[in-house]
Amino acid sequence: MKKIKSTNGSVKLIVCGVVVFFALITLLCSMVSIPTGHTGVITTFGKVENTTLDSGFHMKLPWQSVIKMDNRVQKKSSDLECFSKDIQEVKMMFTLNYQISKSDAMTIYSNIGKDYYGTIITPLISEAAKTVTAKYTAEQLITNRAELAKGIEELLAENLKTYNIILVSTSIENIDFTDAFTDAVEAKQVAQQNKLKTQTEAETKVIEANAAAQVKQIEADAQAYVNNTVSQSLTPEILQKMYYERWDGVLPNVMSGDSNLLLGLNSNN
Repeated sequence: MKKIKSTNGSVKLIVCGVVVFFALITLLCSMVSIPTGHTGVITTFGKVENTTLDSGFHMKLPWQSVIKMDNRVQKKSSDLECFSKDIQEVKMMFTLNYQISKSDAMTIYSNIGKDYYGTIITPLISEAAKTVTAKYTAEQLITNRAELAKGIEELLAENLKTYNIILVSTSIENIDFTDAFTDAVEAKQVAQQNKLKTQTEAETKVIEANAAAQVKQIEADAQAYVNNTVSQSLTPEILQKMYYERWDGVLPNVMSGDSNLLLGLNSNN
């Protein structure tokens, strides 16, 4: 009799142990930890619940699952190939900083899944880049890089908003063209520089020639002024005085008078 009681007690202990074990398992399965920077999406037998869990410890039903969605700002870079308005191949490295809407994490998971970058963001980046790049010629893209980046960002932000994805910022890390186009641009720049140099040299010569002509004209005007001034100042009295001052005292061979003409010879004759 005692042996039967002892056996029953052992069975009860085993049953209690099993119950406690399963209770602990159930309790552990009902607890979930959401790390910082993530949002928990609850699913019940595969169905997405219309609620989310913030970071920290939470309780759930044992048959529920929690998917952890990263809601931090994330950075991705993409190598893109586009064509300009004049059908020139354009390669660029485009960088996107983005994050999902925390309150819409369950919608994103339900409609897109966890790989929302590959499913939605990548195609939208390519589409926006190709659409905006095609509005500019290749030469315009060289000088309007900031405008190009802004155009892509505005279009991409509008498209991402539809899927509850927030665009934080974008940048074009690098933009490149074919070797043939690059060589053509360099040759054009060299030709323009040479043309500018030639024009500058020609303009310099014209300026120098004009300056020299002006100097000569000024000198001629000055000399004419001097000559005119001297001519006006030479009265008959002054001319006679200058004659007397320069006369060496020798009489001329021919002298004229009022009544007759005297022809004389020098004393040496």
